[in-house]
Amino acid sequence: MTDVQQKPEKQNLPKKEMRSIFWRSFSLLGSFNFERMQGLGFLYAVLPSLKRIYKNDDDGLKRAMSRHIETFNMTVAPSPLVMGTTVAMEERAKSDSTFDPTAISSIKVSLMGPLSGIGDTFFWGIFRILAVSLAIGFAQQGSVLGPIVLLLVFNIPNFLTRWYGLRFGYQQGQEIMRSMGDARTMQLFTYCAGIVGAMAMGSMTAFWVPITSPLHFTISKNKIVVQDYLDQIFPTLLPIAFTLGVLWIIKKRLPVMAVIGIIIAGGFLLGALGIITNGAE
Repeated sequence: MTDVQQKPEKQNLPKKEMRSIFWRSFSLLGSFNFERMQGLGFLYAVLPSLKRIYKNDDDGLKRAMSRHIETFNMTVAPSPLVMGTTVAMEERAKSDSTFDPTAISSIKVSLMGPLSGIGDTFFWGIFRILAVSLAIGFAQQGSVLGPIVLLLVFNIPNFLTRWYGLRFGYQQGQEIMRSMGDARTMQLFTYCAGIVGAMAMGSMTAFWVPITSPLHFTISKNKIVVQDYLDQIFPTLLPIAFTLGVLWIIKKRLPVMAVIGIIIAGGFLLGALGIITNGAE
C-alpha cells in the first residue's frame, strides 16, 4: 500500500494576528544596529505568530526566535511580505518533521535584495519625490495642505503595500509549501534558496565593506598599484577576506565588544601603516 503524503490545508492568518504583525512592522528600524541590523525588529513583528505556532513547544519557540533575530535588512515598506512568507514556512516547519528549517532563513535572505531594489525605486525614488514636490507647491502658496499632502501621498502607498504584502506573502508562502510534495523537491528548493541567499550576502558584503589597499610600488619607473591587480584577479577580495575573518573571530565565541575592539584596533593599525583604506573615500 503506497503512502500518500498529506499536503497542508490552506489556512488564513488570524485577523488579530495579521493586524498585530502589520502595526509591529513599523518598528522594524526601532532597534537597528550594525550587528543584526533589522533582525530584532523582524523578530518583534512576527513574534505573535511564533507564539501561536509553538504554543506548547518552548524549545521550538526558542529555535524559531533564534532564527529570526539573525541579520535582516531591506526597505521597510515591502518587508511584511517576507514576514507573511516566514509565518507560512514556520507553520510548515511545526507540522512537518521532515521540513528543513534552514530553508526559512535562506528564503528571507534571498528576498531581501530583489524586494529592496523594488522598494527603493518606488518609495525613495518615486513616492518620496512626488510627495515632496506636491507638498512644496502647496507650502509655497501658504496652504496648510502642504504637510498633509506630503503625509498622504507617501504613506497611503506605504500602508497598502504593508497590508497587502503581508497577506500576499502568507498566501504565497502556503502555496510554496503545498507544492513541496516530497523530500527531494524540498531539498532542491532549499539548495536553490541557499544559492540565492549566498549571492545576496556576497553582494551586501561588497557594498557595505568598501575596503581597498592604497599600496603601490615603483618597478623600473613603472608604478604598480596593488589594488588594480587585486581587482583583476579577485574583485572585492579584501572585503570578503575581512568578512570571513570577522566570522572566524565570532565563531570563537568572543563577546561582541571584544570583536568590535579587535576590528577597531586592527583597522586603525592597518590604516596607519597605509595597508588598507576605506574604499568609499
